[in-house]
Amino acid sequence: MENNLNYIIEGSSNKEPIIFLHGIGGDSNSWEFQLEYFSKEFRTVAWDMPGYGSSKLDKEMTFEYLSDSLVTMMDELEIQKCHLVGHSMGGMVAQQAIAASSDRFKSLILSATSPAFGKPDGDFQKEFISARLKPLDDGLSMARLAEKQVPTMIGDEPNSKGVEIALKSMSNLTKETYVASMHCLVTFDRRDNLGLINLPTLLIAGEKDKNAPAPMMEKMGTKISDAEYVCIPGAGHLANMERPEQFNNIIYNFIANIS
Repeated sequence: MENNLNYIIEGSSNKEPIIFLHGIGGDSNSWEFQLEYFSKEFRTVAWDMPGYGSSKLDKEMTFEYLSDSLVTMMDELEIQKCHLVGHSMGGMVAQQAIAASSDRFKSLILSATSPAFGKPDGDFQKEFISARLKPLDDGLSMARLAEKQVPTMIGDEPNSKGVEIALKSMSNLTKETYVASMHCLVTFDRRDNLGLINLPTLLIAGEKDKNAPAPMMEKMGTKISDAEYVCIPGAGHLANMERPEQFNNIIYNFIANIS
């Protein structure tokens, strides 16, 4: 499988690698704070998921395809094993990758995500897609959609630069990729694999997150053997950008305790 992926990579190639996977409204720039912080001690990679940035989406977007793209990127970068950080939909890609190729990962960090969305033909899913895509059908641009949606995803007193990054990333997204991502999102269900995850796992929730509520993530953590769960007070769905210092420290301390 040939990859046509764009990514940001920082830190020396001889350092332990961390790969960051963004969510539906994000891109590689969503991890700016993390790349700056972790590249001092790690080889850090943040990809543009297929369809995002200049990364090509050359077939139907499915979680299997996204997971395969991730592993192919790792092969091209000669990364045999890494710490994997996935946010929101990126957390779903991470779960799929763990299910398919668990031996390629040293730890799993899940931020603001869930183990399932539901059946794509269910009424809730149909209503969800319709509600999310209607503004675009009505002629709204992605930039205007970002202005409407990003404020609903953040919590109390977010980092102002982080909010700017979130707005810019979502504004740069094409309508076609946004639509493809939404249709892919509602197919996700890896609840069957939670009990099979056998590597160090950390779940990070935002107290004010309405998309991936903290109680749901806490319950998800109980299904994974020896998983750690942390809730960031006041944070919403974009904790890595809203509360970068807390977010980074939580991950750093977790990784530091992995032998």
